[in-house]
Amino acid sequence: MASILKRSALALLVILVLLAALLAWTQYSNSSDLPSTATTGPDPKLVDPAPQWFPSVSLPKTVGWGADGKPDAGKGLSVSRFAEGLDHPRTMLTLPNGDVLVTETNAPAVSREGGGITGAVARWMMKRVGAGEASPDTIVLLRDANGDGKAEQRFTFRTADMRSPSGMAYGDGTLYVADHDAVLAFPFTPGATKLTSAPRKLMDLPAGGQHWMRNLLLSPDGAHLYVAVGSGTNVADNGLDAEKGRAGIWEIDTKTGSHRPYAAGMRNPNGMDWNPSTGMLWATVQERDMLGPDLVPDYLTDVPVGAQYGWPWVYWRDHFDDRANYPMQIGMTDYTRRPRYAMGAHTAVLGMTFAKGGERLGPGFANGAFIARHGSWNRRPAVGYDVVYVPFDALGNATAAMLVPVLSGFLDGKGDTHGRPVWLTWGHDGSLLVSDDTAGMIWRVIAPGAAPSPAPKPVVTDHMKPQTELKDPSLITPQMLMGGMMKSSDGQ
Repeated sequence: MASILKRSALALLVILVLLAALLAWTQYSNSSDLPSTATTGPDPKLVDPAPQWFPSVSLPKTVGWGADGKPDAGKGLSVSRFAEGLDHPRTMLTLPNGDVLVTETNAPAVSREGGGITGAVARWMMKRVGAGEASPDTIVLLRDANGDGKAEQRFTFRTADMRSPSGMAYGDGTLYVADHDAVLAFPFTPGATKLTSAPRKLMDLPAGGQHWMRNLLLSPDGAHLYVAVGSGTNVADNGLDAEKGRAGIWEIDTKTGSHRPYAAGMRNPNGMDWNPSTGMLWATVQERDMLGPDLVPDYLTDVPVGAQYGWPWVYWRDHFDDRANYPMQIGMTDYTRRPRYAMGAHTAVLGMTFAKGGERLGPGFANGAFIARHGSWNRRPAVGYDVVYVPFDALGNATAAMLVPVLSGFLDGKGDTHGRPVWLTWGHDGSLLVSDDTAGMIWRVIAPGAAPSPAPKPVVTDHMKPQTELKDPSLITPQMLMGGMMKSSDGQ
């Protein structure tokens, strides 16, 4: 008996040592010697992948801002509290009358399920970063009635039929709301402080998953609604059938509810907006994890109809992920699209909005995209935890310029974080509003004394003229080409 007890005790000791070693590895491995700037911009550094069986974890603990704390504002900007004391605020929508809708939301119960060690670790991680509580499932309305830059009025706007709500859009008397599993349309007139009408379901969505947020964007003419749906897992870990309808953007006809896939291969698309210069849809996308601290960069990109960005097989157009061991279409990299601008590996890009004219952040922020980076969970040192600005040129393209800080200081320098930025919307006074979910805040950013900025000029190009005759290329001789070149050089 004593021998059995000794062997059992020894086995238990070995197990505990192994668990302690595994915990130490997850907590102290996966450090990067590259600056985060190496994986940002139009041409990021793509290092060799280092696949992990167990994710290394770097989870700054949320400590809050205290009574008077606030983030650091970028050059020429100031920041103040627009609202506080909210319950995990995520997405926002500014209505035509200036009221601001905010979703108090979190992952649905279906995304929190999971037993064993994996489920326990996931729940511990979410609790540590301030995201472990049940979803409040509420939309609140904030109103700055006296125009002093602070919302002194707050109303419970809707709780009925809200199931982890996130995306919101408004147009022509209709408010659209995306729960994690459906898109709903409500008759609504701005000015009301409650949403009491019954909804019309436009589309069922794949429920829950690792990426449960469903952002919405209405087309300028109100005819179509675009829905961003993230993947259920990191790299289709449960098979491709479990990812049907995910990892892309859907287009819905707002009148009929008919819908089609608009873009695919986007692991977790989030913020969406219309480029004011070109009219093109742009989006932020969170890329895959567990390939090392410097892979894969999240990105900001234009999204033409039919675009394919490669997930789960390919990233950054022609880099293969060997973990996605599923049949892939032949020649897929021939049409896989390369993202336009890298936002840094593991920065967790979320909300995004363009400067469109009328903003009061100064001339240095008048033509470009503002992006909230929620922050890394498995990279050391931690990256993201800020709001940044990507400058654009006169043709509506992201430039090669470095990211410009808008809000920083969310990390306290001791390994903890005061909060985490999530979403962006423009206030009615031209200020930028930023939701901070773990701190329960909405921040207001403005350049004191700044005049409203002009709108970026639209890019106008001539359409290709139709051909008036067909010519067989094989009949064009070098002499004919040389003759045309000589006429051109003579100015004739």
